[in-house]
Amino acid sequence: MLLRALEEKTFLPLGSDREAHSDFQLIAGTNRDLLAAVREGRFREDLLARINLWTFTLPGLRSRPEDIEPNLQFELDEFARRTGHRVTFSKEARQKFVDFALSSSSPWPGNFRDLNAAVVRMATLAEGGRISVEIVEEETERLNASWTRLESEESEEVLSHILSEEVLSQIDQFDRVQLAHVIHVCRGSRSLSDAGRRLFSASRSRKASTNDADRLRKYLNRFGVTWSQMICS
Repeated sequence: MLLRALEEKTFLPLGSDREAHSDFQLIAGTNRDLLAAVREGRFREDLLARINLWTFTLPGLRSRPEDIEPNLQFELDEFARRTGHRVTFSKEARQKFVDFALSSSSPWPGNFRDLNAAVVRMATLAEGGRISVEIVEEETERLNASWTRLESEESEEVLSHILSEEVLSQIDQFDRVQLAHVIHVCRGSRSLSDAGRRLFSASRSRKASTNDADRLRKYLNRFGVTWSQMICS
């Protein structure tokens, strides 16, 4: 039905016996790799061919740290517009939240939805219209707990798309969690070097010479995983 609507601009409305015509343009968004989904039989190849006229890739929030601080103020302004209640950060609280938001350990899997929800919660709890350090600490704990649960649930699914059941059965649970996190970071990075810088941000400063990409490549080789596998699966 969708293919016909795209190709012929006609469709049969639900409950009607008369065709309707609509001259429309389709704009679609996804956080999935549709080419991989086609290869795995989870998405129709003819449908992808029809909708894949122009494709633009927008990096996730974790890959755009420069957008976090200005959007923090934007979300506060939006909260004030919706509620008629102006809320601000104390200087210390704002810096604490920005440091947390920019940290390599903050994945922001929900992108701006996560950031919006965090600001709304803090603004709602701010007595006297002022977000304190204590409120920021409570919110960062809440986000970390939420992301940990989400990452744990996704770990097995992520690994099963890359590794066979036989290989996966030989990896200890501890290593599974770590490997899934590494893959998660890699998928949100522009290159192997970029992922390595994020993953080794603490230890790299203690080394005389650093080759983050090589360190990460050797780690992945232990499990037979390559960069192309992670990006395409």
